[in-house]
Amino acid sequence: MVRVVVVGSVNMDLVVEAERPARPGETLLGGRFSMAGGGKGANQAVAAARLGASVAMVGAVGGDRFGEIMLSALEEEGVDCRHVATRNGEATGVAMITVFPGGENSIIVAPGANATVTGGDLLEGGSLFEGADALLVQLELPPETAVEALKLGKTSRALTVFDPAPYTALPDEAWGFVDIAVPNRLELAGFTGTGDLEEGAGRLLEKGAGAVVVTLGPEGAMIRRGREVKRVGAFAVEAVDATGAGDAFSAALAVSLAEGKPLYEAALFASAAGALACTVVGAQPGLPVREQVEGLLRGPSGGPPGKFQGEV
Repeated sequence: MVRVVVVGSVNMDLVVEAERPARPGETLLGGRFSMAGGGKGANQAVAAARLGASVAMVGAVGGDRFGEIMLSALEEEGVDCRHVATRNGEATGVAMITVFPGGENSIIVAPGANATVTGGDLLEGGSLFEGADALLVQLELPPETAVEALKLGKTSRALTVFDPAPYTALPDEAWGFVDIAVPNRLELAGFTGTGDLEEGAGRLLEKGAGAVVVTLGPEGAMIRRGREVKRVGAFAVEAVDATGAGDAFSAALAVSLAEGKPLYEAALFASAAGALACTVVGAQPGLPVREQVEGLLRGPSGGPPGKFQGEV
């Protein structure tokens, strides 16, 4: 069993379904409302645990009911939360999510206690990094904390997988601590100043990243390592909510790479996990277990995946 450490956010997701975005000044009647565990860090921790990894997390929740619920939910998933701090006087992070027909969404995050995670929290959880096979980091924490986590992971010889969302300006030196960068196309453009996927990925490599895997939603993903560029197709599913798809992808990629799989094979595994995450409303409720991912990879007849779109 591989060991994965996640340094990231813990949120409560408040989800409402709507036909379209509300215009400024407009009140719009929505559809079904639900609450579910979220936060990119917590989502990736749960996703990795469901895929069979031993997972520990570093982060923070508020001293409130949402924090209690989230800690309990993470522990029930088997995530080691000894280094998820409770900040009395702070609110647990909250994500306001609107889901539209077809599964696309818009999200506003109030960071709450996530914004208080510092290098001191990393030092308190320093023993977690020793012997870890992979480290997952995102940007729903203060950027300086995320960079410090990547540096610590690199020093500990863990595979560092960086999901740089939401976009936040970073010093160029940060990319030298990244083994695998996993931006989407908008984040890639923000960090590199170009909308060209191959060129943008190349610029991250020039900054020091070991490899870049750009997630492209229903178009799959693009891998660039050195001069080599490959496309990974997407799996056709009945998408209802894409909220946790990127987190499922990043976690599955990290777990598969930590298990020794080649990058393309790991990205294919991640693509299947991301697709399955779109089939259930809510980020964490839709995160798949390994058997589901392997089943989608095999296809309905046990052979090659019949619903695979793109380059094989």
